[in-house]
Amino acid sequence: MTSSQSGKIKRIAIAVVGSGGSGVMTVGDLLLRSAAKAGWYGMMRRSSGPQIRGGEAAAYVELSTSPLESPCEYFNILLALDWKNVERFASEIALDKDSVVISGEAGVEFPEMVTDSGAKIWDVDLKAMLKKLKGGRTNIAALGLLGKLIGCPANIVRNTLENKFSAKALDPEVSFAALELGVQAASQVELIMELAPPAADAEERWAITGNQAAGLGALRAGVRFVAAYPITPATEILEWMSPRLRKVGGFLLQAEDELASINMSIGASYSGVPALTATSGPGLALMSESLGLAVAAEIPLVVVNVMRGGPSTGIPTKSEQTDLNLAVHGLHGDAPHLVLAPHSIPDCLWTTQWAVNLAEKLQTPAIVLSDQSLGQTLAVTKRPRDSTIKAEREVLKKVTEKYKRYALTDSGVSPMTLPGTPDGQYTADGLEHTPEGTPSSMVEDHDAQLEKRDRKLRNFDYGDDWAEITGDGKIAVITWGSTGGTVREAVSQIDPEGNKIRLMVIRLLSPAQPDIFKKALENAERVLVVEQSYGAQFYRYLRGYFELDERAESFSKPGPLPISSTMLRDKLQEWTTV
Repeated sequence: MTSSQSGKIKRIAIAVVGSGGSGVMTVGDLLLRSAAKAGWYGMMRRSSGPQIRGGEAAAYVELSTSPLESPCEYFNILLALDWKNVERFASEIALDKDSVVISGEAGVEFPEMVTDSGAKIWDVDLKAMLKKLKGGRTNIAALGLLGKLIGCPANIVRNTLENKFSAKALDPEVSFAALELGVQAASQVELIMELAPPAADAEERWAITGNQAAGLGALRAGVRFVAAYPITPATEILEWMSPRLRKVGGFLLQAEDELASINMSIGASYSGVPALTATSGPGLALMSESLGLAVAAEIPLVVVNVMRGGPSTGIPTKSEQTDLNLAVHGLHGDAPHLVLAPHSIPDCLWTTQWAVNLAEKLQTPAIVLSDQSLGQTLAVTKRPRDSTIKAEREVLKKVTEKYKRYALTDSGVSPMTLPGTPDGQYTADGLEHTPEGTPSSMVEDHDAQLEKRDRKLRNFDYGDDWAEITGDGKIAVITWGSTGGTVREAVSQIDPEGNKIRLMVIRLLSPAQPDIFKKALENAERVLVVEQSYGAQFYRYLRGYFELDERAESFSKPGPLPISSTMLRDKLQEWTTV
């Protein structure tokens, strides 16, 4: 909770909890969108149990006068539509004596997470209030209550709810009545904080999830075929892209499993159409053999892997950065390929767009490592940066001499024909081959093709986009993916000018860039590697490819709880005050 000079807080965090089907996510979504229309920034994170239906659900809504990247550490308001299994969120919803707990029903025996916190409890029996309103929904009343408490204009909340009617069957008259009952119920709650007025700037705001941003980036880059097999938490990419692909002449096909989806994408790309599929860790494991085929046959495609807690089924609804080893090293044999990772929700758009372009240009598969935290969080943010990056594949349109699909060129990228090109036919399979594509087990051919496939990635100029680097201090903090936001916030609070700490958020994970990395880390005396994994996969990856010596220390925490900026600040404060 951050206070402004006027005494009003600049940031407020609200947890809305209830059982599955109670409409928790609807409350969070509409509250965030209403606040966005009023001028605030914000984000909504989702949390639920492993059940397909039912179980517990929570929407974590945070609003601010400036853009947000990292999750809160304490919640100002907890509103429960019901209290079934709420204690399962005890480790996720931190409360203190300044927090306010609102009960949406009477006669509740509050769990220890509430009673032990010292938070102020207010009984507001929304269910009893709605008994006389046939068809009235508790979650809509909760929306009215929360909108009133944060100071969001009633007409904006009403308009946001009205816009929902077109997407979901609601009775407008009953819904508006329930909304008004919630507004009236807000008078029963006394808040000890007030959210500062929204920013009065004219910047364009977007409300977008990381999954939606990744889908948009793929479309902008030219992806026109998507093979889909649903898996949490990547399914929304496929759902979002399906209707939009049709509008640009593309096509989405739901496959029977992950094996089919990756092979369909390879087939579409072989025909010249930029292709993509999306999955999570278990699906990526199944796709590894076919990804190796794409490496050997030099067929471009993109796999967006939205990571979740593992191993095996793990925790499908929670976030973790533990597919790094699988993404970088999980293919059979020496199989150089691209691995990239967005570091924010807006960056999901740009990184996916860049990944498609790199895959097409270098004729290789690219894995984009997002995660549940980025993918399923809805953020109100500044407009993501625009880019004119388009997929560019070197295609030989006319064959004038004996065609060598896998010719040993200086760049390592060989001209590729499309099916039907006269005299341009070739065999694309997983067998090692000659430059012409004829299967071969000769040592010379294997050595030459291995070196060629590695060289085209290793020698390519990726420019400055391989990482986001700020500051030039003697202390270096290195991170990747969704932890980037938390680390950025902690570093900016300790060293806003960047004189003591340099921050490196790596976007291009493979191929490794040791020379560029060494230069970026020049003169750094201490290095802190931050990640959300139990086994310190990122730290071990860096130690394996780069010269870190004894300067480096690991700061590694497993999911599903996000890494706390307070813990990071405490660690960095120790280093900066020595």
